[in-house]
Amino acid sequence: MSSNRSIRHVPAVLAALLIAGAAAPPAAATGSCHATSGPHMAPLVELFTSEGCDSCPPADRWLSAQFPPRGNAASALALAYHVDYWDRLGWRDRFASAQFTQRQRDEASAGGGTLVYTPQVLVHGHDTPGWKHGRVTDAMAAVERRPPRAAIALDVTRETGALSIRATASVADPALRRNAGLWIAFADSGHVTEVAAGENRGARLRHDHVVRSLRGPFPVDAAGKGEATLTLQQPDPPGSEPTVVAFVQDAGSGDVLQALAMLECR
Repeated sequence: MSSNRSIRHVPAVLAALLIAGAAAPPAAATGSCHATSGPHMAPLVELFTSEGCDSCPPADRWLSAQFPPRGNAASALALAYHVDYWDRLGWRDRFASAQFTQRQRDEASAGGGTLVYTPQVLVHGHDTPGWKHGRVTDAMAAVERRPPRAAIALDVTRETGALSIRATASVADPALRRNAGLWIAFADSGHVTEVAAGENRGARLRHDHVVRSLRGPFPVDAAGKGEATLTLQQPDPPGSEPTVVAFVQDAGSGDVLQALAMLECR
């Protein structure tokens, strides 16, 4: 079954010292780091993928090449969500989550659509087909020309086997506050899977920017302030280049108002 067809999904139960869009440099290597978003928009690129989808490996390779794990934050932020609706078709993706499938459905709905598919690329919350043909680059350039509509501050402290994270956001435009929410994602890279069944049987797949945890949305109040404080345990198995990504998104339109990333404090 080829994944380049659109799939109507049945409702399911529903990332720092390399900094994107940051104005402040990282703190010294004490295990506690701080960053703030700057005056420019940092494009957020989201890939929805699955190890069970035979059309997805080219998109996974494209994401790794376009956004090298240690270099992508210089220009944009990349996140790869593994959805779970392929799991019933012969291969269970160890990174898949019903929560990520629900996020894909929610973003499709905000954009006025009803279908989800893999591989799907979104730039700043909006479907961007034609990733093979440079359209993502064009969409990112358009995002970078716009001023940010939110400001984000991110504090990350490394603890034994965990990260303590505090993120704050501010939204200046009162019209955007009602539907704005603050999200925190944790992603890492360098994963390799030997697929033993399904459409990719016999393939050796490499994954970067894999979302291991997603928290939110944390609401923005009437004064335009949002805050999240949480502790994330080290995922099993851990990957390389662990990254915390904070972003503010309008749930009504799907627009990402600003994004900020940090590679874990060493």
